[in-house]
Amino acid sequence: MKKNKISKNWINKQRRDIYFRQSKVEGYRSRAVYKLQEINLKFKIFKNGMSVIDLGAAPGSWSQYVSKNIKSGKILSIDLLDFEKIENIHQIKGDFTNDIFKKEIMDYFGKKVDIVISDMAVNTTGNKNLDSIYTGELCMEAMKFSKETLKNDGKFISKIFMGSTFNEIVSEAKKIFKENKVFKPLASRKDSKESFIICKYLR
Repeated sequence: MKKNKISKNWINKQRRDIYFRQSKVEGYRSRAVYKLQEINLKFKIFKNGMSVIDLGAAPGSWSQYVSKNIKSGKILSIDLLDFEKIENIHQIKGDFTNDIFKKEIMDYFGKKVDIVISDMAVNTTGNKNLDSIYTGELCMEAMKFSKETLKNDGKFISKIFMGSTFNEIVSEAKKIFKENKVFKPLASRKDSKESFIICKYLR
């Protein structure tokens, strides 16, 4: 009974959410797309002809946005989950930390890439501190991956949670990238601990 009540509350909350409603009208697969849109408008990330890797891409709204904002570029999305095909996107089901899939990714591009993006987070456990730690580990893995795959003037964007791993992630970003900003889009819910780290130019 309690679970059903929580589910109904979640559904009602989504229906009242302007970003959720807007995503349905505009054909995006989740409200998360508007976080990336805000990041792009503020930091001028995407340009035509760029190569982009979307880590943990399912259900695919970030890849949808990139596809609409980059002409004549190459975009690859990877996730452990199956997700519906997106036009002009090369999709892989697999683990980006696995060397087999790393090779498959880099073979697709044939050279280093312009941008790595990640909206990855673990499935919530109810323990916010634990969720922050696990999501922080995903961010660190994504950052390590970006260091190996980005061009010298490349960019890395990742979800980051305020919590015990926050300072460690920011410190590591400063070692790898010359420019680093932390930004919380308006589309992020007020009660969410999430922000995004935007990194540019490898050291």
